[in-house]
Amino acid sequence: MTDEELKTLVASLAIAQDRTDKQISELRIAQQETDRQLRETDRQLKETDKQLRRQLKELGKQIGGLGEKFGGFTEGMAFPSMAKILNERFGMEFITPRVKIKKHDDTLELDVFAYANAKRNEAFVVEVKSHLRPEGIEQLKQILKRFRQFCPEHQDKKLYGMLAVVDATDDLRKQALDQGFYLAGIHDQQFVIETPNDFVPKSW
Repeated sequence: MTDEELKTLVASLAIAQDRTDKQISELRIAQQETDRQLRETDRQLKETDKQLRRQLKELGKQIGGLGEKFGGFTEGMAFPSMAKILNERFGMEFITPRVKIKKHDDTLELDVFAYANAKRNEAFVVEVKSHLRPEGIEQLKQILKRFRQFCPEHQDKKLYGMLAVVDATDDLRKQALDQGFYLAGIHDQQFVIETPNDFVPKSW
């Protein structure tokens, strides 16, 4: 190889090295930009996650409030027809919605409460449910078990439970009847008694 050829080769290698160095530098810059973009994306994802959590929490509160409003609406819709049933069919003299009784640190809440003194001497606790579930049946049982603790003035009365439901499966209706609870269902926007003729209620 001549000196001239050697010089040409060295020059071309130097040029190639410069290009490689430039490409490496450009790659480093690109990598830095990619890292910056990844950090920014991670920050945005974390912020989005926080916003979604806040929105879900707020939505949960709104849904809970809506459930309470719907429950209140159902109870309000139930009361006029339930009052009529309790008075005309069962002879109840005192009928009131939304009873809350507090004893020390414990509370008992009743959707509808009714009673009659004198010869009848009976009391009814009505639980109103838009959708009947097994825990709704259990809830009424527990209320009836605790009732005399909160209302000793009705100690001598026969106590009956009633479920007024907008929607319930046939199986749950049967479970309620098997527990000795009167059952009322919605028909033409009014509650009517749905217990069969041979039904025997349980006195608590």
